Amino acid sequence: MTPPFRADHVGSLLRPPHLLEARTKRATGEITAEQLRAIEDDAIRDVVRMQRDVGLRSATDGEFRRTAWHMDFIYRLGGIRPTDEKIQVHFRNADGELDFESAALAVDAPIRLTETIFGQDFAFLAEATDPEVTAKLTIPSPSMVHYRGGRAAIDPAVYPDEEQFWADLSAAYADQVRRVAALGCRYLQLDDTSLAYLNDPDQRRQLTERGDDADHQHLRYIRQINAAIANRPAELRVTTHMCRGNFRSSWAAEGGYDFVAEALFSELAVDGFFLEYDDDRSGGFAPLRFVPPGKMVVLGLVTTKRGDLESKDTLKRRIDEAARYVPLDQICLSPQCGFSSTVEGNVLTYDEQVAKLDLIVETAAEVWG
Repeated sequence: MTPPFRADHVGSLLRPPHLLEARTKRATGEITAEQLRAIEDDAIRDVVRMQRDVGLRSATDGEFRRTAWHMDFIYRLGGIRPTDEKIQVHFRNADGELDFESAALAVDAPIRLTETIFGQDFAFLAEATDPEVTAKLTIPSPSMVHYRGGRAAIDPAVYPDEEQFWADLSAAYADQVRRVAALGCRYLQLDDTSLAYLNDPDQRRQLTERGDDADHQHLRYIRQINAAIANRPAELRVTTHMCRGNFRSSWAAEGGYDFVAEALFSELAVDGFFLEYDDDRSGGFAPLRFVPPGKMVVLGLVTTKRGDLESKDTLKRRIDEAARYVPLDQICLSPQCGFSSTVEGNVLTYDEQVAKLDLIVETAAEVWG
């Protein structure tokens, strides 16, 4: 009866073509910001209705107002700005390789919260969601601010001591958590690719080369997330979602959860973990042995990276395998990631997306009743 639900989903959903067209028109000045928002409003009402109709107990706005799952939030934190430099993330898929490029970030003033980020967006979502469905807000975790640039992105004149950077960052997030809870948010998800990326030896090598302590980075991230959510209201459920990259059906990292598992599951003070488990890249279920009683594990067994529909029997078998390490009563089912972490979306159709959500709801009902 409380989040995360037996059948759940990560958050982002495929943008409808007319919404993509409207975003293009706004970028070229053909329509106003108010006209774009009205089109977004209608598209969100439709996608909230879809989530209800397939039987989900949670609903998001599909992240329809965002370009990407993380940077739209991060750039609205006081003290952080985009730069002319570019960050390139190398992605892979079954057919080859591609690169994702976005603006880098710079921390050039003390970090603070100057507004309730996505506050107006959440208020609209809550109003559009039926009472029996829980409106869910997704935001990037504090870790993502650091993982994108590391110490090199922080102006030493602003933060000669990195400890103060971390203190201000967690304080800004704690303020955000309090504000969205005051708006009525009861389900908040902190999306965090870094805690999954750190399982990949190549990712740790890259961090070491830029001067970070790759072997202990996850411990710092866990502490700072905990600081951000420590004083959340009792009625606010907080989860985290971890994946290895999601851009146009491609991924950036590989490896099981073994490297971070013991600290992650035993120390991170969230109510549930959304975990990517759609193929061999994610490793086995043995790390789940560290999940303590009372914490929920949402198995991302259904891929969002292609349209082929999984076998219900295979999903049930894999749930049984996971239940060897964590009690069945602590397990839920979801897709492995969002369907559209960036505005471009993954390579599948709207109907295939809906079919996958249907499958998750049906399978969860048969497993847990």
